[in-house]
Amino acid sequence: MVDQTALPVALSAFLFPCLMIVAGAGDVLSMRIPNWLTVMVAVMFLPFALWAGLPPTVLLIHVATGIAALAGGFLLFSLGVIGGGDAKLLSAGAVWFGFPGILAFLVYTALAGGVLAVAVSLWSALRIEAEVHELDRRGVFRSIMPEVPYGFALAAGAILASPSAGWWMAAGPA
Repeated sequence: MVDQTALPVALSAFLFPCLMIVAGAGDVLSMRIPNWLTVMVAVMFLPFALWAGLPPTVLLIHVATGIAALAGGFLLFSLGVIGGGDAKLLSAGAVWFGFPGILAFLVYTALAGGVLAVAVSLWSALRIEAEVHELDRRGVFRSIMPEVPYGFALAAGAILASPSAGWWMAAGPA
């Protein structure tokens, strides 16, 4: 007998990280995550989950996890911790992980975000030092608060957490 879930699981294991990489790379290059891409990440979960036979109750848990992540993301956005695109991408990724898979996603994202923040801060400090030596004081003040493309950390967190998430393990006859 052929395993009916193998193809959707394999395709989703490829597609989800690819979409997250595109979002993270776009954020690094432009400090923006397009809404169409965030919507695509979230919406693409549904056909793969249904195709893999994810039970309706588990599907609802994934959607509820995404909604909770959106609320948490917008709280972080309102506090100025992350951008609006990052909050939406967090929610879209959370739909794929569900609960408790989101915990690994959040831990890996936080770790990647910490490394990214340190790297961006060091780069900014080097730029500030160079600008001070060039006596361009106007540029010094622009560089004190560097912007961190957190979409990159979300992509890294998604990739690192994907092997442990296993939403497909719950797949089976609905």
